[in-house]
Amino acid sequence: MNAVKMLKQDHEEVKDLFKQFESAGDRAYQKKQELAEKVFHELEVHTKLEEEIFYPAVQARGGKQGEELVGESEQEHHVVDVLMSEMRKLDAKDDEWEAKFQVLMENVQHHIKEEEGELFPLAQEKLGDSLDSLGAKMEERKQELQPAMRSGRG
Repeated sequence: MNAVKMLKQDHEEVKDLFKQFESAGDRAYQKKQELAEKVFHELEVHTKLEEEIFYPAVQARGGKQGEELVGESEQEHHVVDVLMSEMRKLDAKDDEWEAKFQVLMENVQHHIKEEEGELFPLAQEKLGDSLDSLGAKMEERKQELQPAMRSGRG
C-alpha cells in the first residue's frame, strides 16, 4: 500500500473514533474510556510509523520545507503524547480528563489537516517513486507494533 494512503486511512480511523466519543453521551464514562484507549493505541502506532519510517524519508528528500514540516509534526506528536500520559493518570469521570481529551482531539484534528494539506502533497511530489515501498515497510512495522503497543511496549 502507498504510504500516504495508509496514513490517511489511519487518520480516518481516528476521526471515526472521535465521532463515536462525541456521540457517547455525557455519562458514558466506561465507553469513553474504552474509546480513548483505542484512540491512544491508534495514535501511538501511527506516530511510530511516521517517526521511524515516513518522516525520515520526507526529511531526506523534501528539502528545507520537508524538514520544517516534519519538525512541526514531531512537536505536535509530543503534545499529544503528553496529553495521553496525563489522561492515563486520571479517571474518566474527572472533568479534567474530559477537557484533556477535547484538547487532544483538537490537536490531532489540526495535525491531520496540516499533514494532509501540506506534508502529504510534498511527500507525493518528492517521494512518488518510493511511496509503495515505504508503505510496505510501514505495514510490516505496523504488524510488529500492534501486539506490543496493546501491552504497553513499543
